[in-house]
Amino acid sequence: MHRFELARVASRIALTFIPFLWFNNVRSHKMIKYAALHGFPLSEEKQMKHMKKIRRRTMMLQFLLFVPFVLFWATITASLEKTPLTGRWRMILLSPEEEDEIAAKLAGPGWYNAVGDILAEQGSPKAIPPSDWRYQWVNDTLRRLESSIPILSREPELCPKWMEGGEDSKPLPPPAKFPLRPRPRASEYIHWACMKMCNKDDVAAFPPMGPIPGVPYSLLVVENPEQSNAFSYGFGPDGGSGIVVYTGFLDEIFARHPQECQSTPPPAPKSSWSSVFRSLFSSSPPPPPHPIPTSEQTAELAILLAHEMAHLLLSHHLESLSSVNIIIPGTLSIMSDILRVLIFPITMLFGPFVNDAVAQIGKVGSGELLKISEYCSSTHQEIEADVVSARLLAHAGFDARDAIKFWEHRSGEEAECAKPGKHELPDSTSTSSRVARQIMGDHSTHPVNELRVNSLKEELARWESERQKAVTRLSSSSPP
Repeated sequence: MHRFELARVASRIALTFIPFLWFNNVRSHKMIKYAALHGFPLSEEKQMKHMKKIRRRTMMLQFLLFVPFVLFWATITASLEKTPLTGRWRMILLSPEEEDEIAAKLAGPGWYNAVGDILAEQGSPKAIPPSDWRYQWVNDTLRRLESSIPILSREPELCPKWMEGGEDSKPLPPPAKFPLRPRPRASEYIHWACMKMCNKDDVAAFPPMGPIPGVPYSLLVVENPEQSNAFSYGFGPDGGSGIVVYTGFLDEIFARHPQECQSTPPPAPKSSWSSVFRSLFSSSPPPPPHPIPTSEQTAELAILLAHEMAHLLLSHHLESLSSVNIIIPGTLSIMSDILRVLIFPITMLFGPFVNDAVAQIGKVGSGELLKISEYCSSTHQEIEADVVSARLLAHAGFDARDAIKFWEHRSGEEAECAKPGKHELPDSTSTSSRVARQIMGDHSTHPVNELRVNSLKEELARWESERQKAVTRLSSSSPP
C-alpha cells in the first residue's frame, strides 16, 4: 500500500467520527434549550458541564476536519524529490515495494511481453530481427549513448576539460548541479544519517550511489513505415526498460539524405574455388546490399534515441504513473469524502441520489484533471528530456547543436514522442488545454514544439555562458 493510500484511509477513519460528534453537540444544545423553554432550567453546574462537553467536541471536530489536509500535505511533502540533472521538484508516491514489483514484472522477457501487448493494440507488429542491418545500426548507436551515462554521475571528475573548447567546436555541458544518481531508499537515508550523527570521517556527502538501474536498455525495432517516431517504456534493471523504434523514422532519415547513401556490394570471392565451396556449404544466401549510414544520419538517430533514453534515466514513467493512478484519483477521493461528511444531513434523506451525484461529479472532474495533468506533465517532461538528451549527446561525441535543427525540422510534424496506450493530449481549443496552458504560464501563440526548441536553445546558450565564466575565472586565478 502506497503512502497516499495510507493517508486516504486515515482520513476516512477521522471523518467517520465527525457525524457522531456533531449529533452529540446538537443534542446537548437542545437539552439546554428545551429545559429552559419548559420551565425546568438546568442547574448552573449541569449547564457548565454540557458547555464544557460541547467545547471539547467542537475542538475535536475541528481537529478531525484538519486531519485530511495535514495528512495530504504531509504525504505530498514526503514524496517530493529533486529530479536528477535538472533539479526540478516532482512527486513520486510509489513505495519501494511497488517499484520493485513493477521492475520484477518487466525484467527479462517481461519488457518484451508488455511492449508486445501495447503494440498489439495498433495491429500485428513485426519486429526486425537482430541480424537486420537496421537493428544493428540502431543498437550500435544506442550503446554508444549508453557509454556516456556514467559521466553524468561524475562530470567534474570524468569531464574536467569541458570549458576548453571554443565557440566553433562541439560544446560540452558544465557539470550538473544535481548529478545523476539512483533514487535512494529510505533505509539508505536513515543509515547515512546515522553514520553522519556518529561523526564518521569516511561518510560521503550523500547516501552512497549504486549503479544506474536499467542499463543496458532493451531495444525493439518495429516494421512500420507509417510511424516516424520512437517511444520508451519501462523501469528497472535486467532489461526492464527500453526503447521501441519504428522503421518509418529510419526511412525518413535516409529519404532526407538520399545522395549520401552508399550500398555495400557483396564481397568478391578470392577465387572460383571459394565461390564453389561457398555455394556448397553455405545454408543461407549472402545478405543483400544495404545503405551505409553517414555520420549525419547517425547523429539524427542518436538525437531521438537520446531523447527517449532521457525519459528512462529520469524515471518519467514512474512519475506519470504516480500522477495518473495515485495523485489525482486519491486527491479527488479525499475531497469527495470531505464533501459527503459536510452534507451528511442531506445524504441521510437522499442518500443514494446524493452519493451518486457526488460520485458523478468526481468522475467528471477526474477526467478533466487527468487531461490537464497529462498535458502539463507531458510538456514539462518533453522539455526536460530534450535538455538532458543534449547532455547525453555531447558526452557521447555528438554535436548537441544538431538537436536544435532536428527538432525545428520536426516542429511542423508530430514532434511528440509516440505514446501508445496513453490518453491523447487535449486539443488546443479545448477547455482543459486552455486551463493547462494558463497553469504553465503559456499562451496560445507559443505551441509546445516551439517551447521545446526555445528551451533547448536556452540550455545551449547557458552552456556557452558557463564556459566563458569558467574560462574567465581560470585566467584570473592563474599567475601572470
